[in-house]
Amino acid sequence: MIKTPVKELENRMERFRTLMDEFNPEWEIAVIFSKINLYYFTGTMQDGMLIIPRNKEATFWVRRSYERALNESLFQKIESMNSFRDAVKSFQSLPDTVHLETEVVPLAFYKRFQKHFPFNNFKPLDNVISTVRAIKSEYELAFMRKAGQIHQHVLEDMVPEMLKEKMSETDLAAELFRVMINEGHHGVTRFGMFDTEIVLGQIGFGESSIYPNYFNGPGGNYGMSPAVPVIGCRDRKLKSGDLVFIDVGCGVEGYNTDKTMTYMYGKPLPKYVLEIHSKCVSIQNEIAEMLKPGAIPSEIYNTIINSLEKDFLQNFMGFRNRRVNFLGHGIGLLIDETPVIASGFNEPLQKGMVLALEPKKGIKDVGMVGIENTFIVTSNGGECITGNNPGLISVF
Repeated sequence: MIKTPVKELENRMERFRTLMDEFNPEWEIAVIFSKINLYYFTGTMQDGMLIIPRNKEATFWVRRSYERALNESLFQKIESMNSFRDAVKSFQSLPDTVHLETEVVPLAFYKRFQKHFPFNNFKPLDNVISTVRAIKSEYELAFMRKAGQIHQHVLEDMVPEMLKEKMSETDLAAELFRVMINEGHHGVTRFGMFDTEIVLGQIGFGESSIYPNYFNGPGGNYGMSPAVPVIGCRDRKLKSGDLVFIDVGCGVEGYNTDKTMTYMYGKPLPKYVLEIHSKCVSIQNEIAEMLKPGAIPSEIYNTIINSLEKDFLQNFMGFRNRRVNFLGHGIGLLIDETPVIASGFNEPLQKGMVLALEPKKGIKDVGMVGIENTFIVTSNGGECITGNNPGLISVF
């Protein structure tokens, strides 16, 4: 079992407190409930709450399983509770306002919490946590590099052997998931986007990869059914001439990379399709060169968008009216983290941030071409950790 080192946990808490002092000078107490953030700060994902008073030691109160939390975590102070009433007994008084995760804590849950912790007001701490998590330590980057190696090997070396005439999208998804697990993938693809289920990623043959989808990304797929619009379609079979689009996450010890590869099955795609794909690869490489400390994500986005011809912008980063307004996104414990290469993101990049760049373009009757890889921000530009294959691998 890999346990997050004490020093790593201490550094994260210290950076959190420093940013809270900077962003919320009046703060007195913060409470964290979400399992991803609990894992980040304590090293275990057990059900409970992390209470961080400004001038006292933080305590992780665990409902279930206290035994497992003790076994998995090196966090300094872990206490057992059956309910919130057990934890509140440790406080003689409470401040007027609590800072908590407003993006992920449901209103009904907060009201149950407030019944025992009668705060009068709450304020968000989501931005502080996302800012802390955006900069990865060498400890975290080691897991992401390992995930990137698995990602590269599976999508570049193994997928071409998986593609078979008349297999369905779900056949490919099931086989791909099995192989990735065997290679070391941790088996889940986590998003911060509200109420999002994605399982493995987006897999589409031909026109399926530009089918409308609720997911906030350039690609799409038919999905299993209206009730399960993910994974793939049982009825869409692979045939000669198809473009195969695979956009999936891969993770190790909770940390993810994101990668998209495309394949020409059976025969080459038209020359104009290859040219559009090649342009997307060039855009990725141009953005990667800009991923240096001090660069402004919104300026990178505007530089790229303003350099593209009007005809190319049509169906760029999506298809028809289903385009997304970003070129890349932060990644770590979640696939969708900050910073984002988009307008409005004006905080400078910092060394150790990790972003997935994904310039893509939908083509009628063909599908979604383009590429995606994961990059670490360094003084020399983005360091790619998921491979340098330009995509559109021929399988015939």
